[in-house]
Amino acid sequence: IGRAGAMAAAAMVVTAAGGGDFSDLREIKKQLLNVAERSRERGLQHSGKWAAELAFALEPLPLNELPPPPELTEEDARDLDAYTLAKSYFDLKEYDRAAYFLQGCKSQKAYFLYMYSRYLSGEKKKDDETVDSLGPLEKGQVKNEALRELRVELSKKHKAQELDGFGLYLYGVVLRKLDLVKEAIDVFVEAAHVLPLHWGAWLELCNLITDKEMLKFLSLPDTWMKEFFLAHIYTELQLIEEALQKYQSLIDAGFSKSTYIISQIAVAYHNIRDIDKALSIFNELRKQDPYRIENMDTFSNLLYVRSMKPELSYLAHNLCEIDKYRVETCCVIGNYYSLRSQHEKAALYFQRALKLNPRYLGAWTLMGHEYMEMKNTSAAIQAYRHAIEVNKRDYRAWYGLGQTYEILKMPFYCLYYYRRAHQLRPNDSRMLVALGECYEKLNQLVESKKCYWRAYAVGDVEKMALVKLAKLHEQLNESEQAAQCYIKYIQDIYSCGEVVEHLEVSTAFRYLAQYYFKCKLWDEASACAQKCCAFNDTREEGKALLRQILQLRNQGETSSTDVAAPFFLPASLSANNTPTRRVSPLNLSSVTP
Repeated sequence: IGRAGAMAAAAMVVTAAGGGDFSDLREIKKQLLNVAERSRERGLQHSGKWAAELAFALEPLPLNELPPPPELTEEDARDLDAYTLAKSYFDLKEYDRAAYFLQGCKSQKAYFLYMYSRYLSGEKKKDDETVDSLGPLEKGQVKNEALRELRVELSKKHKAQELDGFGLYLYGVVLRKLDLVKEAIDVFVEAAHVLPLHWGAWLELCNLITDKEMLKFLSLPDTWMKEFFLAHIYTELQLIEEALQKYQSLIDAGFSKSTYIISQIAVAYHNIRDIDKALSIFNELRKQDPYRIENMDTFSNLLYVRSMKPELSYLAHNLCEIDKYRVETCCVIGNYYSLRSQHEKAALYFQRALKLNPRYLGAWTLMGHEYMEMKNTSAAIQAYRHAIEVNKRDYRAWYGLGQTYEILKMPFYCLYYYRRAHQLRPNDSRMLVALGECYEKLNQLVESKKCYWRAYAVGDVEKMALVKLAKLHEQLNESEQAAQCYIKYIQDIYSCGEVVEHLEVSTAFRYLAQYYFKCKLWDEASACAQKCCAFNDTREEGKALLRQILQLRNQGETSSTDVAAPFFLPASLSANNTPTRRVSPLNLSSVTP
């Protein structure tokens, strides 16, 4: 039968409310319950779960408003026995057996289950073969043998317009697996138009869109589901402000209890490295949904960055009790061992995660980090490359590859990978500092200066950009600019109000002491020299300089008024100078290390 006839029975599900219209939450709840049931009937567990979780966040419906079960057609009734038997085999993961009993079924539901069983059977065989024959780092040459046949059969149905929304989704998945990305995108967009409430199609679309430009050219259905899709894709594309605005509007619309939205907001804060905010949201999420395992690997990354050993240990034990054979659990345990510097053990758990799911992005990246720690660069490179194959938008893998080639002293390679990481995270100072170091090694000093300055301008996480910029000016004998950068660096460090263990503070004071000494500004020079005495590595130099200043003063040398201190740079900066903000004179009396 044609698609129009097939979809008539599901008209209620197809007509999702207009774009961003959340005025009738009861209607939305009915649609979610309906699509959750229809997804489960077809073995699409994750889409069913997503719809059910979202429906749970809305107010319960009274009995008279509950959605009726989907109507059965003549063909559904004819295939009912075969479908019921096959579905029980499918649920037990006996895919070939399910497909055997569904041969010749004509109804949309039974046909979908027939094709999906064949697809999953091929995937299961591929994964089993991968695990048996190859180590997790070998290049997987194993293919799903069923894909080509499925594509031929599904494309015939597609041309005859006999695929419903679920069928189009499966056709898109098959095309994606065969690396036919453009065709897959078109089919997923069509699936979203035919069945807007099926989250699986939207999610597949998310994985195929690589930048904002691509997103602009998609003609997407104008439904409330599009809001969830846009929020998700903005998070993936690192457009975090837009994503957070979308999620906030969804919460305001009535989804404030949705654990899915809360977890996505936590992930968004993790992506912009607002660690405290992300941690507090994850802790809140754990209170609401204590047995949740999704996204807990992201939570463990945050605990790892903060070196919170007891909390990470508790999380690892807790997840182990819930389900020790989940990829997220393995990644959390891997992070725990990594924090304890047991890198071999950590790598072992990341490998276990990849045996459970070879397409799990986080595990590939984390395993690359572990191999880096173990100085196994070739294994690290392979792991990072796998991560990029799974998701080209993973900036951590590009950055990791840059670091590995840096260790191998191959700066041109580094430059390529750091550039890719920077494109994905244009406002991340770590990528810019890494790029600056690369240009410096390649003797492209003007480019290097630009990178360091930009890293400082976007908010330098590690507070190293100004020091590197100052050292560059030092090399080029641009002493005024170097002093200027050191002054700004010292002001930055002490304005943080933290007790600083920065090695470079002493370097900055030493340079400034010597600079002022050359300028014959004895007061400033002796102030900086005294600061040098507070640090072990510069103590002797500081004392020697103080003695020299005292000696010169006793000889009647006066402070120079001819040479201006570099507190203010000339207004007209030449091309080779660093664009520097005007800063007030350095008040050293307030700086107490």
